[in-house]
Amino acid sequence: MINSKNFTIRLQQIIDFYSLSASAFADKIGVQRSSISHILSGRNKPSLDFVMKILSSFPEVDLYWLLNGKGTFPKHIENEPKNDTANLKENTSLDVFNAKSKDIDRVIIFFKDGTYKNYKN
Repeated sequence: MINSKNFTIRLQQIIDFYSLSASAFADKIGVQRSSISHILSGRNKPSLDFVMKILSSFPEVDLYWLLNGKGTFPKHIENEPKNDTANLKENTSLDVFNAKSKDIDRVIIFFKDGTYKNYKN
């Protein structure tokens, strides 16, 4: 059974993470704005359709984290092509970080839209 109060807290974390208003979040996942308001206030419980729309619109949201609080948010997505790492090394000057004496294991770039790109050596 989903704890509605904890679900509401996690839903608010998602909204805050993407710097969206409740109305903008509702528009993004394709539900009525009142649905978000009713769930955040505790008046209504989320439906399966509501949860699936969140997961469809925001792939960084983990189902088990959203429902049970287990796991992490944003979830780590590890499907980056290996040749991106080579391009990063060739096209980026890392002297700014004084990295000549150290090996770089990973570089993560965060974008303003809430997505990120992970370059792993």
